[in-house]
Amino acid sequence: MRHRNRLNLIGPLLLFALSATASFGALAKAPAAAAAPPPVPLLWKVSDQDNAVYLLGSFHLLKTTDYPLAEEVEAAFEDAASLVFEVEPSELTSPATMAKFQSAAGYENGKSLSTVLPEDVKARLAALLSASGSSIEQMETTEPWAISLGMVMGMAQSAGFRPEQGLDNHFIRRAAEAGKPVAGLETIDTQVAAMDGTPHSEQVYSLNKLLESPQEAVRELLDLHQAWRSGDVERLDGKMRKEMQTHTPVSYRMINLDRNNAWLPQIEKRLSAPGNDNTLIVVGSLHLIGEDGVVEKLRARGYRVERICSACAEG
Repeated sequence: MRHRNRLNLIGPLLLFALSATASFGALAKAPAAAAAPPPVPLLWKVSDQDNAVYLLGSFHLLKTTDYPLAEEVEAAFEDAASLVFEVEPSELTSPATMAKFQSAAGYENGKSLSTVLPEDVKARLAALLSASGSSIEQMETTEPWAISLGMVMGMAQSAGFRPEQGLDNHFIRRAAEAGKPVAGLETIDTQVAAMDGTPHSEQVYSLNKLLESPQEAVRELLDLHQAWRSGDVERLDGKMRKEMQTHTPVSYRMINLDRNNAWLPQIEKRLSAPGNDNTLIVVGSLHLIGEDGVVEKLRARGYRVERICSACAEG
């Protein structure tokens, strides 16, 4: 990773999350709903001659009402001898991980937020922060991708989503309780580099989209969550993957396509391992859907692929 100024990332992200919560809370809070059926799972089983890999599409922040999970997901967990996540769980809680985010979210070569944001975008951001008693100067050392992350976290929290309820964290806890081994498909360095390496122009585009219509951004978040709950692959592909591919193509390649390609050999290694131990892999839904998704890439390599979903018409 390139050398960067050190900064306290926790403060800006928490500040922005609190600001966003105050600004978006009225729209995001909805009346309590009656108990809903379990989410329709984004779950596939990929098999070779002797063992299998289950691929489960995650929503990284969920609500308590998103549980319990479908019986098929519980069965896949029970059948799996081990679990794999995007990053090995112990690395996520390492003190070094926050330091890496802190370093990555800063600037180099004398740049700052004011030098990369167009005046209209800076004005929108300043207005939003001012409404909560904050200022853009407190964000001056933070790159747009990290500000967008804080903004989305604020939106999600105001809508009742919590990272500890996310599907990844749910199964990290379950694996620990069951004594099942866990592993990661990549290191935190790889994940941070993917976000940090995206062009400033595309970072600014994404931030401006959030700032132009925060209420619409909240609605889109809720719509994505509903699409995930419904197991609607086509809707998720259109609203999440294709939009990202169209509007921020370099970010799409770095955050999705390149990482998918890097994960394939590791998944295939699990399939080619001797014995019949199966693996449950839990990753963000974006990585599984569409023509660039892991599911279709494995299907194209000749593996047996089936969607495990009793509520789906699709096989």
